[in-house]
Amino acid sequence: MFRKFVYYIALGFSFFSNTDQCAAQDQRMADSLAKVYAADTITGLDKIELLKNLAFNEIHDFDKKKRYAGALITLAERNQNTEFLYHGYYLKGDAHQFSGDLYEALKAYLKSAEVAANNKLLNAEGVAYGAVGDVYAMSDNHKNAMLYYNKAISTLRETTDTVALASIILNAGDDLLTNKKYDSALVYFEESGALFEKANYTIGKAYNLGNVGMVYAYTGKNDIAEQNINQAISILEASKDYYPISVYLMAMADIYVEKGDLETAINYTKRSLSLANEYGLKEQQADANKKLAELHETTGQKEASYEYYKDYIAYRDSILNLESVQQLADQRTDFEVSQKQIEVELLEQRSRNQLIILVFAVLLLSVAAWFYFAISKEKKRSEKLLLNILPEETAIELKKNGKVKAKEYDSVTVFFSDFKGFTSYSEKLSPEALVKTVSFYFSRFDEIIDKHGLEKIKTIGDAYMCAGGIHDNQEDHAQRMVSAALEIVDFVKETKKDTASELTFDIRIGINTGPIVAGVVGTKKFAYDIWGDTVNVAARMETMAEPGRINISENTYNLIKQDFCCEARGEISVKNRGKLQMFFVNGISKSVNDSIIEKVL
Repeated sequence: MFRKFVYYIALGFSFFSNTDQCAAQDQRMADSLAKVYAADTITGLDKIELLKNLAFNEIHDFDKKKRYAGALITLAERNQNTEFLYHGYYLKGDAHQFSGDLYEALKAYLKSAEVAANNKLLNAEGVAYGAVGDVYAMSDNHKNAMLYYNKAISTLRETTDTVALASIILNAGDDLLTNKKYDSALVYFEESGALFEKANYTIGKAYNLGNVGMVYAYTGKNDIAEQNINQAISILEASKDYYPISVYLMAMADIYVEKGDLETAINYTKRSLSLANEYGLKEQQADANKKLAELHETTGQKEASYEYYKDYIAYRDSILNLESVQQLADQRTDFEVSQKQIEVELLEQRSRNQLIILVFAVLLLSVAAWFYFAISKEKKRSEKLLLNILPEETAIELKKNGKVKAKEYDSVTVFFSDFKGFTSYSEKLSPEALVKTVSFYFSRFDEIIDKHGLEKIKTIGDAYMCAGGIHDNQEDHAQRMVSAALEIVDFVKETKKDTASELTFDIRIGINTGPIVAGVVGTKKFAYDIWGDTVNVAARMETMAEPGRINISENTYNLIKQDFCCEARGEISVKNRGKLQMFFVNGISKSVNDSIIEKVL
């Protein structure tokens, strides 16, 4: 959605409120000012003002934005200038937020709010509260987001900053839209639109048009939705404001999915991805790749779907750090603590109510006993089902705490595989036959990895993913993974040789070893997953493998080279990774094979 974009408008207004009109960001201005800054001929207050304008207008290179904001904070502290100090922390939060680090963004925004509150900068305080609301909204914490949005709105209503107030109201409405509270969202958008109209602020009106269009899109009014969104895109293109354009293009794709025009939906999504790639918009890169994976899956283009999905994982991992998101939730302010206290009191009241119910339940003990056996049986069934979804250690933690803390592992071996020719083969099958075929292979894969003490993570179409070294303390996970991979290759080859079978696939396997983060995602449908660069490289190893071969990274090779015969492939160029060393595994080494034979004899 559009949380955060309009804040630049609000910030521009508060920065330049002494001018005759509101100021929006301008990358051309940043490029021009960068030359002045590089010349290093300005000092004192002028230099601080220059850094503020640089950090504000830089919208393409977020690393530069961080550096400018950091320099602004340093100079503001040195000169004891609280107003510029507030701007420095706020812009630092912007830079981190757009580069995907929500934890650091939240810390910076909270610091800017603290500076503003301590120095009675009411307008700045309201805008900072809104930014905190944005971060909570982006991390799907709707309750805290709305608490801070409403706090920001009530603060800004005491000021004359119309655009800042409109911006916060618009972003609050967007969070309501995200949570499918369409009627409430429209109420917020009506007020923000009226305020932007009152301020005669064109870009603000463009955002409002687009968001209203998205409400119409989600409520099935596609024609008026398309009209609003196209009008918003037209205005934003003239301003070269590409981030919201990328998001609105995704909204257009959704509209055409509803219309059943998947080809047009794909074209809109590709336009969004192109903009996101050009301007380094990581969140939109992830969203667009995910959408393209889903659309190509729907149209039967399995291979293309899988490639987009792997890119989605790569971009998602670049912005999502589960440990940081959990730390973000722990960044409590006094305001949130007071809200938590209310929850505690409600819980205590609930406990008292439960005690009353318990006394009554004793009277019905004879009836309850009758149900005991059935409930116990159902509980065991539920626990068994949970263990089919999650690893045992993770399932125990989930039942005990109601949540699972993400964990980092220093060394895990990750396996990816897919079948050559599966896409064209699957197009000829009925859904039932397709599922039966996939199940035939994956059931055997499950047996093999279980035998070697490995962990199945998930399947994506005809792709299979597993890992070793997550829930055991054994250091030989790389050897066990390669052994399992060799068995899987042999199984696929034997199946292909079976003259009575129509299955003639070749398998490609990629393996990599390194650090990962593992955890549970979702609250209703749990899914255990792993993240990190190690996973991305393993996927690339699979992509660069040859049919019937096991392709491993240099990291894995260094761990298993004494136990297996490997064939060096040299450095090979990999999409988005540069050149990587790769090796084919040809089998167990002679010394290890002789040792096995000796044990058997």
